[in-house]
Amino acid sequence: MAVTAQMVKELREKTGAGMMDCKKALVQTDGNLEAAIDFLREKGLSSAAKKADRIAAEGTTFIQIEGNKAVLLEMNAETDFVAKNEAFQQLVQQVATHLLATEPASVEEALASTLEEGVTVENAISNAVAKIGEKITLRRFVIETKTDADAFGPYLHMGGRIGVLTVLEGATNEQAAKDVAMHVAALNPAHISRDAVSAEEVEHERKVLTEQALNEGKPENIVAKMVEGRLGKYFEEVCLLDQSFVKNPDQKVGVFVESTGGKLVSFTRYAVGEGIEKREDNFAEEVMSQVKGN
Repeated sequence: MAVTAQMVKELREKTGAGMMDCKKALVQTDGNLEAAIDFLREKGLSSAAKKADRIAAEGTTFIQIEGNKAVLLEMNAETDFVAKNEAFQQLVQQVATHLLATEPASVEEALASTLEEGVTVENAISNAVAKIGEKITLRRFVIETKTDADAFGPYLHMGGRIGVLTVLEGATNEQAAKDVAMHVAALNPAHISRDAVSAEEVEHERKVLTEQALNEGKPENIVAKMVEGRLGKYFEEVCLLDQSFVKNPDQKVGVFVESTGGKLVSFTRYAVGEGIEKREDNFAEEVMSQVKGN
């Protein structure tokens, strides 16, 4: 019996196994869906489905550099314990190496791409889920390139809880690029410079600051001047080059970068689990539930 894409899709939805594993199972069972499910269960490949609705908000960020290419990625698991697991760490490194070699444009494209071992990244992650016992996801990644005249600034904070990658153009001072990355990890700027802030964001902030000044009872004839002054303070908070450098608070980051003879062209900062709604478990209730056999 010919195995169709729809059959593979249906089996994948029922089991959570990888596409190639689903196709193999259907071929082995001559297209019998129920038999294919049993086949995957016997191989331990359908256990990933049991984890599919869990929340993976722990994990790690990781940076790998090969010549003039670098990748920063975030891989998630359910617990910090698994994030430190050797098998999980090996998977992270394997995926990072693959991303640098193939340069996929998106997470979806990365998951569908094939590793040297002949399995897709998605299948490799599913296999890891079956072995490790927790939901694991490749959440996001960025690939940066540079020339020999530029410098990467990689920085991992707290063992990968925060990962930052900067690119300093026209300066080969890697330590300077890393110092900027450390600053980004600490202060979490939203933009490189004022030019990068959208007109909509500036106008919104100006409106908020105007209302604040008026509510403070300030005379209308000086409100506009006050707002522009406060807007400058806002830029200092959200724009990297306008911030006071953490290693020398008397110096702006922009001045420090200029002293290297280079130009900061990009930065990416990932904090593990940011934006993911974490489930709040009551550990005592969970233990009692297990003791009572619920």
